[in-house]
Amino acid sequence: MKTSLIALTAALVSTTALADGHTGLPQAGNDWFTAANAMIAEKAAIAANTSKAKNVIILIADGNGVGTNYATRLWQGQQSGNMGDEHILPHETFPHLALSKTYNVNAQTPDSAGTGTAMHTGVKTKAGVIGVDETLNRGDCSQVEGASVANAAEIFSGMDKAVGIISTARLTHATPASVYAHSADRNFEDDSKLPEGCAVPDIAAQLIDAMKSGMVDIALGGGRRHFITKETEGPEGKSGKRTDGRNLIEEAGAAGISYVWNDETAAAADLSKPVLGLFESSHMKYEHDRAGEPSLAEMTEMAIKALEGNEGGFFLSIEAGRVDHANHDGNLHRVVTDGVAFTDAIAKADELTDDNDTLIIVTADHEHAIAFNGYCGRGTPITGLCYDIDPAGVKHTGEPLLADDGKPYTVAGYLNGSGTVLREDINWVGARGDLTQEDATDADYVQQALIPKSSESHSGEDVAIYGKGPWAHLLNGTVEQNYIFHVMYHAITAE
Repeated sequence: MKTSLIALTAALVSTTALADGHTGLPQAGNDWFTAANAMIAEKAAIAANTSKAKNVIILIADGNGVGTNYATRLWQGQQSGNMGDEHILPHETFPHLALSKTYNVNAQTPDSAGTGTAMHTGVKTKAGVIGVDETLNRGDCSQVEGASVANAAEIFSGMDKAVGIISTARLTHATPASVYAHSADRNFEDDSKLPEGCAVPDIAAQLIDAMKSGMVDIALGGGRRHFITKETEGPEGKSGKRTDGRNLIEEAGAAGISYVWNDETAAAADLSKPVLGLFESSHMKYEHDRAGEPSLAEMTEMAIKALEGNEGGFFLSIEAGRVDHANHDGNLHRVVTDGVAFTDAIAKADELTDDNDTLIIVTADHEHAIAFNGYCGRGTPITGLCYDIDPAGVKHTGEPLLADDGKPYTVAGYLNGSGTVLREDINWVGARGDLTQEDATDADYVQQALIPKSSESHSGEDVAIYGKGPWAHLLNGTVEQNYIFHVMYHAITAE
């Protein structure tokens, strides 16, 4: 009976197909139906690009898993005056998509040093180590030489590619450091953190060595404190961390490397020379608070213009590092505003390059313990309180939904963090009280969370990988995170 019904339905659809590709089904004229039908034709026309890639750009929003990306999509759409769900972020137009398994070899929930190493070397490793394989015990400098694996800067500069690194975090932080460094611990950012007897240079010193040798051509981000001594003050009046007496910025200048430290000096930089940009003592400012510093998109444009003249092409790694930090703080407003700054950088990288010779990959190193609550109506402010569904319309009713305790709740929250509702202190930011939409949508509001933790944690679920350009079609299915490097390498070496 079931087989006969299927056959009858297929025959009906076949005999009533319309010339424009729609069927004679009653929903054939529905906007959703026709839009999906048009997308079938669009997807069917996508052809694999098997050209050899001259350039590779990988953009990593630290902590920007599928959930965080969803929040950013709604935020930007709502800021444009729409309900948000229908909005499309720049990378969501890319034709190829996969999911990345993010675990470290010893950690179900990953650390950014291990994930960065996977993407920039092609091998998974332990949490907290950089540019080494899983045989190294974290913190043991004596094992670095034997456990070292070639990183992206070494590999691609060895193929006559120019190499660039951008991060809104410190350039010595886990993800950017994994492009160029080998370290037994991600915290060895300057010599003051090195254990006694450690013969491996600190991470900041390794970056300057990489730039002096021509292995890295441009590096833009934060972290000035790790390049200057405790006795030296930076432009913000903050002292450095180094105890070895070395001023690495001065050493870079003596080697012919241009140094920039704010938006004005960056705009005036001589891009014909190697460039080191250190725009903050620690991490760069959140996009919401940014002043006196270039945006991520501006740094992206600066780097591409500096690298594109290289005859052999270039490799560029771009990190939106502060999406992660805002998630750790439970502050969704800064998560999504930095998320939008990341999408601006994606759009700029796409605009300034050619799909025929440039592979662009957009991904994240991991997700966070972010969660979305309740049955919210469309158009509910993503950073605010959950509004009820309107059964007679499309947009929400404007009335907050209440939990079983009779109190409203935020659309997004965290499974752990400083906004915990379990604190007894009624003045605690996450306490279940008479929260208003004005309170919840304030830029400084910390989202409600469950388990008390001073810093919200990463989570271990898969993250998305978006790709376009040569060999991007290799990004499909569910893959190990280190596979991303192999797609980049294949695109460059393909014949």
